Amino acid sequence: MIARRRSGSSSAELRAALSGGEGEQTAFMTARASTANVAETLAALANANGGLLFAGVTSAGKIQARNDANALRDKITEAGLLTAPPLILPAPRRIVIDDAELAVVEVPSGLPHIYSLRGAYFTRTGKHNRPLTTPELRRLLLERGEAGFEEQLVPEATLDVLDDRLVDDYLEHIALAPDEGPIQALMARGCVDYRTDRTDRGGRPGAADVAPTVAGLLLFGRNPQQFVRSAEIICVRYAGKRMSDEFVRQDITGPLREQVRQAESFVSSNMRRGMRITGMTREETTEYPPAVVREAIVNAVAHRDYSIRGEGIRLLMFADRLEVYSPGRLPGHVTLDNLKDERYSRNEAVVAVLSDLGYIERLGYGIDRMLATMEEAGLQPPIFAETAAGFQVTLYSATEELVSSQPQEQPWPHGFLNPRQEAAMAFLSEHGRITNSDYQALTPDVSAETIRRDLADLVDKNILLRIGEKRATYYILK
Repeated sequence: MIARRRSGSSSAELRAALSGGEGEQTAFMTARASTANVAETLAALANANGGLLFAGVTSAGKIQARNDANALRDKITEAGLLTAPPLILPAPRRIVIDDAELAVVEVPSGLPHIYSLRGAYFTRTGKHNRPLTTPELRRLLLERGEAGFEEQLVPEATLDVLDDRLVDDYLEHIALAPDEGPIQALMARGCVDYRTDRTDRGGRPGAADVAPTVAGLLLFGRNPQQFVRSAEIICVRYAGKRMSDEFVRQDITGPLREQVRQAESFVSSNMRRGMRITGMTREETTEYPPAVVREAIVNAVAHRDYSIRGEGIRLLMFADRLEVYSPGRLPGHVTLDNLKDERYSRNEAVVAVLSDLGYIERLGYGIDRMLATMEEAGLQPPIFAETAAGFQVTLYSATEELVSSQPQEQPWPHGFLNPRQEAAMAFLSEHGRITNSDYQALTPDVSAETIRRDLADLVDKNILLRIGEKRATYYILK
């Protein structure tokens, strides 16, 4: 089960924000505040730089007594639906401080729309909401003019194409309120929407009134590729430093969370591994820090442009590097120069749900974490680059330090390989590959079954990579 995180801010950070008082990125609302007032503040934060809204707190920052945190969470969710377009946010959190409870929601910065309430556009200055001026509105229109493909309905799709198991698991993660129905919860998160523009949107919509959005299909669909064909990850492991005929390939489809899991598994099973001595202990090392690999994959899945047809995410592994390419250039106002500091979610519904499920610990790209982790591992920083129609992250490994080119220098414990396997490793270091026939020539006195078991054992130990099938099979070093 994936760890549950409903927002990027820790409890300590929330306490600090609460004690710091109201400001441009911190807003307090009493329990009696109207839903419209909450909606106005959410829109103002979203049109500015994002921030935190605490419900059940006085303007002086005092938590009110006898708050009902679940009711406050419902009010925040309902308020988000009042804005145009509806604000898709991580699930509001219930927090307890000094035996008093309240609700808080994080409004991420860099959202892809301009949000209005009853035709009015607000922003945040100091601790107050105010209407956007005409020049400010014009600037935001230029910055956030990108249409949201993920929120579009797919005409032929119905709720039946969603996987009930995935939906139920997600609703359990966000602690669905007793009086909140599944459809209402999915609608609040941009995963379903009304089939037509209804004049009466009061009450709870029924199944016949709504259909999944592109985001809903990608996140919860049984077969999302039936409707969004390019929503896939193509994973390839090449033997050398360039593309060649020697490779292992896996095409990954299905809902996004499953794609992330399978892509991580592909990298993990195809990474080189080594040993290093720390003090008196021997530690396993990997080509790439798993946390950085996960961040690169999740970012590609969460932020790619799903409107681009005919191209999916590409994850390519070479002998010295790993490349993750995603269709779509950097969105909004984000550039290579401000990538570390700026935030902009092209797919806010996808990001919100993945955040709720714990795939994204903090809303944003996580570039700072990738940089810090690679530095801690003694590796060079990731390389970020824009192409004509996409974005690519390249991670370089310390292959020569991790796995020596000479088998006898490999950092394996004594007895890890049998003498036959050590001879095979020496053959590999000289010739680059080995076949069953080569192995038989090295060890003529053993049976074909023993050779098969030895090679299978080297594959299981993540030392060798098997290429080809049947008589065309050969093995190379991972």
